[in-house]
Parts: sequence; structure tokens; C-alpha cells
Amino acid sequence: MKVWPGKPYPLGAVWDGQGTNFSLFSEAAERVQLCLFDDSGEEEDRIELPVRDAFCWHGFLPDVGPGRRYGFRVEGPWAPEEGHRCDASKLLLDPYAKAIEGRVDWDEAVFTHRFDAPESERNRADSAGRMPRCVVIDPSFDWEEDRPPSTPLHETIIYEVHVKGFTARHPDVPKPLRGTYAGLAHPAALSHLKALGITAVELMPVQQFVHAKHLLDRGLRNYWGYDSIGFFAPHNEYSSSGEAGQQVREFQQMVKALHREGIEVIIDVAYNHTAEGNHLGPTLAFKGIDNSAYYRLVDDDRRYYMDYTGTGNSLNMRHPHVLQLIMDSLRHWVVEMHVDGFRFDLASALARELHEVDRLSSFFEAIHQDPVVSQTKLIAEPWDVGEGGYQVGNFPPLWAEWNDAYRDTTRRFWRGDDGTLGAFARRLTGSSDLYEDTGRRPFASVNFVTAHDGFTLTDLVSYERSHDEANDEGGSRGEGESGGAEEGFHGVSWNCGVEGDTDDPGIRSLRARHKRNLVATLLLSQGVPMLLGGDEIGRTQGGNSNAYCQDNEITYLDWEGIDRDLLDFTRRLTALRRGHPVLRRRRWFAGDRDDEHGLKDVAWLRADGREMDEADWEKDFAKSLGVFLNGLAIPTPDVHGERIVDRSFLLLLNAGADEVSFELPGEAWGASWECVVDTASTSAGKRDRKLRAGESVALTGHSLVLLHRGS
Repeated sequence: MKVWPGKPYPLGAVWDGQGTNFSLFSEAAERVQLCLFDDSGEEEDRIELPVRDAFCWHGFLPDVGPGRRYGFRVEGPWAPEEGHRCDASKLLLDPYAKAIEGRVDWDEAVFTHRFDAPESERNRADSAGRMPRCVVIDPSFDWEEDRPPSTPLHETIIYEVHVKGFTARHPDVPKPLRGTYAGLAHPAALSHLKALGITAVELMPVQQFVHAKHLLDRGLRNYWGYDSIGFFAPHNEYSSSGEAGQQVREFQQMVKALHREGIEVIIDVAYNHTAEGNHLGPTLAFKGIDNSAYYRLVDDDRRYYMDYTGTGNSLNMRHPHVLQLIMDSLRHWVVEMHVDGFRFDLASALARELHEVDRLSSFFEAIHQDPVVSQTKLIAEPWDVGEGGYQVGNFPPLWAEWNDAYRDTTRRFWRGDDGTLGAFARRLTGSSDLYEDTGRRPFASVNFVTAHDGFTLTDLVSYERSHDEANDEGGSRGEGESGGAEEGFHGVSWNCGVEGDTDDPGIRSLRARHKRNLVATLLLSQGVPMLLGGDEIGRTQGGNSNAYCQDNEITYLDWEGIDRDLLDFTRRLTALRRGHPVLRRRRWFAGDRDDEHGLKDVAWLRADGREMDEADWEKDFAKSLGVFLNGLAIPTPDVHGERIVDRSFLLLLNAGADEVSFELPGEAWGASWECVVDTASTSAGKRDRKLRAGESVALTGHSLVLLHRGS
């Protein structure tokens, strides 16, 4: 087949209408072969890439176009002790592949060792028959009038959701579309998201990933998707229309459909490691292309990998081509796929220059200087499993962070733990102790009480401990993302001494109230709220808090068993948040007073209606709190330069078991109040009550009441 020199950039396979340019970076390679496959998967040609420029091996094939399957073979040094693992017997995926077809067949051939003798002589079996194929794509797509919703971060409500799990059991989505990108774009799915009031979906990993051998051997699968192998390619199993490039267009159609409804698309990306694991892992791409460039290796024995991620390897962010790979991938997802932002898995691992996490690392510099990526929503999971990896509050400006301090403190407060009042007040108002000193705003805090890694909301209030038995891991928590035991609501106030489903109406009522408390707290807190997909309809995983390997009904949303009251309650709270700027401030509370009454922007009240003093905060046993949110003291103008004016709110919280009588403050705070939320009510939290200054409000044990100041 004719091959011309082509050009080194862009990397990957790029079709220009006349033919396809192939380019692969490898500093270690001595020879690179392009392998072409027919539609049946048979290797029909091997072509040596003729030119190497700046370690990029490239060639242009005028007769190759969209739909052609391909891979690479790299000849070079096999010297694991020096960090080199080139082996031309292994077919390798293109790190820049835009589409990947097929799955890994976990035969010995995809490994460079024998299963029964891992330290023996190298396994030279050819892996081509066991490997997926890369696919050349047609990059054109009609975006029509697609525009990013560009929702300001302080107005954002995130919904963390799994593409497959969201519609896999949805009765109103046609069966062929369930669990796919097209399923998420179906009107039945869109109508739920729109009515729920969220502004962005945060999709769990959609970059091409693999199902690890040890999971498949146990009849399990990599459901979460944190085992990437293709950073440019939409995961092929979520496509209803085919894998030979069709998955790209289906993903684009999904984004376009969500944008039409004003919903942004944030994708969860795991650039910290790959699916190739440690020195005993498979050779699928990066290992065989240039192992010492792509991975962090142990300095004094380069056979082994530095592991800051708990997965066996860590990408080498110190190498310029690895950093380029990540930045090119991010830009691809923004420019070609129109995504609106990213949630970076184990983001601390990306910021390690030598060993420590560095706020001035090359990764942050590249992100901040990039004119495309810097304008998207950037959300960090601000930790990894290495020493010093916990970095909550330490990411630089432009970044928001998953705030696990919010999660833990909110759970402890509503569980009734002593000594939580002060910490809870900080979390409720945006966690200024974590973010204000770094020049960031309240929306740097992505608040959550549940996420994919842990209990669902229903299970959180229903189980004393994790029930991960279906994971078949001997009672250990296994490979979950963050590790550690999941903290439930231990004690009578949470699961009432009875785990799981129960017919006891008292226990069921109390659990429902706890769920409303947590949802209301989340949506009434300053910062960016994140709901876990399915929590709004009462989804349960049967107590499994680490369902990373459960690609089945344990994790799929149950649309037949919807908790209608909880769904209605959640919708009411999102509507309240959207309708009132005082509930989603852009700036910190600073003691500003309004011009009309001279009241501070926020005030903390005791049950007798008086402002709290320092001694009140020191009472470890205190379980109740009043929070006055002054809608007349919002210092930030809107986008048109006009001052935002909102009515004020009074939030009353009682985390104790006993009823508390709360006296409303004097008329200066508000002559009349309307009760808009009461979590003790079973009717979606509604209570039609008008109250006057000085009246007493009876707060049921374990409940929350929100009052809106009369006009």
C-alpha cells in the first residue's frame, strides 16, 4: 500500500478527505509498524511508518479513510530493569484513537509473562487476535445551532450519573437505547432531568475503559469505568448504533440534546493512571509504546511503577508528551465533543512533580494557560492515595473541589454527634475556612452528602455497615475509588436498629425525614450542590457502598419503584434554590448590613431567638440552630450591573431527638414569615403556615424548617 511521509502533528489518525495521516510518539522506538485490519478483524497489512520527527513516527496513506481499523507494533529495547518494555509481538492501541472497537480478550498473549511463571522468560505470543482495534473516524458533525449553556458556577446544580445505569431499566426508553448515550438523550430521560431542576450532568467515566481480568474471572465487570485506555474515545459499550465510529456521533448527539434543554455536560476523567496496571499487568498501549515516558517508575528499580492511585501505576506528568496527551485530550472533548467541564479523578496525582503535590506544577500551569480548557468547569477530586495526597482546599484559582469535609460534617450533624455545630455552620456557608484564603469564592466547594463511591442516600440512613458481599472480595472493601470504610448513620437516630427495608411505619417515616433533611441541607447550603443520580427517587444498592464492579440491577436506577414524595421534595428544593439568589451567593458572608434594617448578611440564632455568642458555640451538646439569610444584603450585582434584591430566609435546624420550641426573632428581622419547607411533613415538605415575629415554632426531633420572610 502506498505511504507518503505525512507529518508529525496532529498525533493519532487524522482523515482529511484525501487520506489518513498516522503519527505516534515514541522516544524508545527503533521501528514502528502500522497494522491495518479488515472488517472481519483479520490483519491485512503492516506498513512501516517511514519518518521520525522529534520522536513522532508518521506516514500518510491516501487510500485509508473512515471506518478502517488499525493498531501499532513498536520495535525497541526490552529492558524492564531500565524501564523499557517494547515488544513487537503485542498489538498496541493508539493513545490518540478517537474510536475503539471491541474488547480485550484476557488471554496470556496480551501479557509479557506467563500466568504460571510471571518471573520467567518473556512471553512473545502475538496479541493481535485478543485486542480491540482503533478506528479512523470522519470528524465532521452537524452541531446546528448548539451553544454551551454556560451556567455560572454559583448557579450550577450537578447531577452525578452513570450513562448506562440511568436508563438501563427505564420503561419509557426503547429497549435498544437503554443504557446508551442515545438513551440518556431520549425525551423520557431528558424530561426527568429537566423537571428535577439540575443544570449539569456529571457523567461517570465515558472515555474508553476495560474490564479487568480478575473481575471477569469472577463474573463481575468494571461498572464505574475508572480504568481508562483511550483518553479520546467515547466508551464503545454505551453506543446503540455501533462501535466503528458511530459511538462518537451518538455521544455528540447526546450532548446536543442535553444542551437544548439547558443542561451542561461534565465528564469524569481519570488521567492519573491507565488500565495497564503494574509490572504484571497487560501490554495494551502505553507500556509497549514508551513505558519510561508514559509512567512514573521507581527510581532505584525501574521494573516497578510508582502507585499514587491504588491501581498499579501513575502517569508521568513530568514528561512533556504525557502532559501534551492530556491537554490534547481535554481540548478534543471541548472542541469536538462540546463538553462543558471536567471532574478530575484523584487529581492530586496529576500535580506531583517530584513526589509532593505541587500547586505550581506543570499540570496546573498548562490548564491555566490554555485558552480553551481554562474556560471550562474544572472540578478536582482533591486527593490520591499517596503520602500527602489529601489536598482539600489547596487547589489553585479556577478550580472547584469535591468537598468531603462537607459530606462528613453534614452527616455527623444530622446523626446528632456532639460538638459539630461550629463545623456544620462553616460547611453550610461555603467552607470559607478551606477556600477563602486562596482567593476563591463559595462555589469552589462542590458539596455532596452521597456520591458514586459510597452509600446511596436511602442506604445511608438504612444500614449500619456496608454490605458489599456481592463483590466477592471476602468482606474487604476491595478496589473502590477512595478506599476506607463507608461511614453510615450508626445509632438509633439513623437506622433505628433495623437494617434495610422494613414494614415498621415509624422507622420508615424517620428514615424518610432523614433523607429530606440531607437533601434540604445540600440544596440550601452555599457552594455547588451535587446530587447522586437516583437519590431523588430513593435508589438503593442493598447496602453496597462500593458497587464499582456491579454492572447489574444493584446499581441501575429502578424506575418502577420511585419514591414520589422524595422526588417532589427534591424538585421543590431545586426550584427554591434557583429562584432565590440569597441561597446561591457568589461572595462570602462578610458581616455586611442591609440599608433598610441594618441586619447582617448572615446571623446565627439560638432557640430563644437571640443571636448566638461565643459561649453558645462552645456547647458540645447543642443540636439546634437558627440561620438568618439576609436577602437585602447581597453585595454582588447581576450581569446587567443591577443590584440583586431577594427576600430573607430563616433556616431552623434540630438534629436532636427531642422537639425544640424555637422563638422567632423580633420584628426588625421580619414581621411575618411563611413556612416553605418542613421536613417533618410527609407532603413533599409543604406546610401552609403564616407566622408572626415572636411566635414559637415547634421543631420536631430530627427536622428542618425553612421560613420565607413576608413581603
